[in-house]
Amino acid sequence: MYNLTGVRLLLNGLCANTTVKSLDLKGNNLRTMGAEALGKLLRQNKSIRSLTLEWNSLGMWEEGFSFFCQGLRANNFLQRLDLRNNQINHQGAGELAIALTQNNSLQELDLRWNNIGLLGGRALLNCLHSNKTLKRLELAGNNVPGDILKAVEQALNHNQDREAILSEAQNQVNILSKEVLSLKDEKNKQFMDFVDTVDKQKEERARSEKMSVARVSQLQEALDEQYSIMNSLKTKLQMTEAALALSEQKVHTLGELLSAVKQEQNSVAECHFRELQQQKQEGADRESKLLHDLSAASEKNLLLRNQVDELERKCRVQQDQLFQVKQDLNNTTAELKLRAVEAEERLEMEKRRFKQSLEDMESLRVKEVDRVAQQMEASERSMHDRIQRLEAIRISLDEELSQVKAAALAERGRAEEELIKVRSQARLEEQQRLEHLEEKLRLMTESRDEAQNCCLKQKEMVAEAQAKAKQLSLYADGLKRRLEELQQYVDRKEEEKVTELNKVKVELQEQIGHLEAERTAQDGLREKIAALERQLKALSSNHRETLLDKEGEISLLLEKLRMKEAEISRMREEEAQRASFLQNAIMAYVQGSPLGTHSSRK
Repeated sequence: MYNLTGVRLLLNGLCANTTVKSLDLKGNNLRTMGAEALGKLLRQNKSIRSLTLEWNSLGMWEEGFSFFCQGLRANNFLQRLDLRNNQINHQGAGELAIALTQNNSLQELDLRWNNIGLLGGRALLNCLHSNKTLKRLELAGNNVPGDILKAVEQALNHNQDREAILSEAQNQVNILSKEVLSLKDEKNKQFMDFVDTVDKQKEERARSEKMSVARVSQLQEALDEQYSIMNSLKTKLQMTEAALALSEQKVHTLGELLSAVKQEQNSVAECHFRELQQQKQEGADRESKLLHDLSAASEKNLLLRNQVDELERKCRVQQDQLFQVKQDLNNTTAELKLRAVEAEERLEMEKRRFKQSLEDMESLRVKEVDRVAQQMEASERSMHDRIQRLEAIRISLDEELSQVKAAALAERGRAEEELIKVRSQARLEEQQRLEHLEEKLRLMTESRDEAQNCCLKQKEMVAEAQAKAKQLSLYADGLKRRLEELQQYVDRKEEEKVTELNKVKVELQEQIGHLEAERTAQDGLREKIAALERQLKALSSNHRETLLDKEGEISLLLEKLRMKEAEISRMREEEAQRASFLQNAIMAYVQGSPLGTHSSRK
């Protein structure tokens, strides 16, 4: 009694224990109370993996052993159970079989030297059809037929094979999952590298755009300075034209002085022409440096101012000399005034045309600057859109690659169309400007011819007009050179865009190659998984076929067993009848013998 209470207290204490892995209670004669405590222990404990209960007579009391089997059914942690020499009969084996159908952790069960018999062996065999975790079952010394033992051994072998196949499949699945994770990590790394390169290219592009904007602003400032210089030259020309008008009124009477002045002016014009040729040569050598050109232009303007001042001084001297003979030249001055008015009108017309051409050139320049800015903004927007499309690669790589290709092709087509349009517009504008300048020169030559026909003495004015036309042509050449520089700058930008597009295309092709390689690797892994699945299906089909065969054999054996049991029951009945006959005969013999009469007398 004390022993049972101690064992019960021990088992109740172990219900909440989490450290004990193995428990040996061999030879303690636990009986009903111990079996109930063991059932409670198996329901609550989650740490015990091995339990030894040999020589405890647990099968003698069916209620206690049923509690034990209920605890085993609820337990999913026990792996080894030893129930040797516990007097378990076929009913206890049935209870144990019901528990094993729902137990998913027990791998070894030792039931040697019990009294399981044919019915108990059959129940255990039936439970193995649903239990797939039991690998070892010992049934020696239980009066179990050999065919049932063989069937049990085959079911256990099948469980072992199934466990081995599942473990191999699980290992392969783990390996494949690790490979897939590594591939995903590599893909993410590649994508992050690509995003970094795109960010770097974007920063470089922003820097280049800033440089281009600064360059355009510098060119704009230089053009503004040149326009201011042209305006100052216009005012000086107006002043010189007024002085020339006064001098023309007085030139008719001073032929000798005019001849001398003509000679001086011709020498000055030749000097100017030589200086202009030298300046042209120097300008051809210094086309790439705008600041030096501006300084040279300022120096030229200073020289022209000094020359104009000298001419004004000479004109004043001539006015002083001609004031005395002014009365004699009144008649001739009237005609000269009329001609001067006509010349002034023509000059005003030329000035208006020149102003209109300058305004047209300014509007064209503003339009070109706006168009370049719009092109830069459009390219920036297209680059932003392309970066956003590249960021969407994580969602759908195949669709994004096709979209990027289409966008790249469209951008290339748009860039080529824009280049063609810009070049055609620049050519048309240059042709129009050249035609306009040619018309202007033609009108100037016509005015010069008319002035020569009107008065041979106006050659000086014509020479000055020619000098002005040459200056205008030089200015137009300078503007053409600047336009060519701007065109070259635009071409360089377009070439840089094309190179950047080619780089992006190469990077995309490399990424496509990497992705295709990864896809091929994934396809190979998928093929391996499919092959493994096919192998598993084939093995499962084979096992099913073998199980069906075994079930047919088992059904045949069961029929044979039923027939044998019927024969045995019939023989038992016959033996019982014989035994009853013998007992009756013995009783009758004993009652009829003298010993029986003696006993009756007593």
